Amino acid sequence: MLFMILAKDKADSLELRMANRAAHLAYIKGAGSRIKVAGPLLSGGDDPKPTGSMIIIDAASEGAVQLFCDNDPYATAGLFESVEIKHWLKVTGDWVPKD
Repeated sequence: MLFMILAKDKADSLELRMANRAAHLAYIKGAGSRIKVAGPLLSGGDDPKPTGSMIIIDAASEGAVQLFCDNDPYATAGLFESVEIKHWLKVTGDWVPKD
């Protein structure tokens, strides 16, 4: 099953995010092909900064996704204000495999 993880950073936490970025990216990479797409949410304006994360992950259950979220280095560092997990259905797009 596919799930969307939507994590919002705490206010004024860019320094904390950057300090844990390498560990977070290694963690995401370690999930292998389970990660379908991932990247930061950005602020508006001429100089956008990361304000959160969005990940599409293939997992057996919402509980498995919660465990994945709980062990993310960003989460263990206390970066996130909130984390939402939602079931997600692929429908269309260049990156969506044709069934």
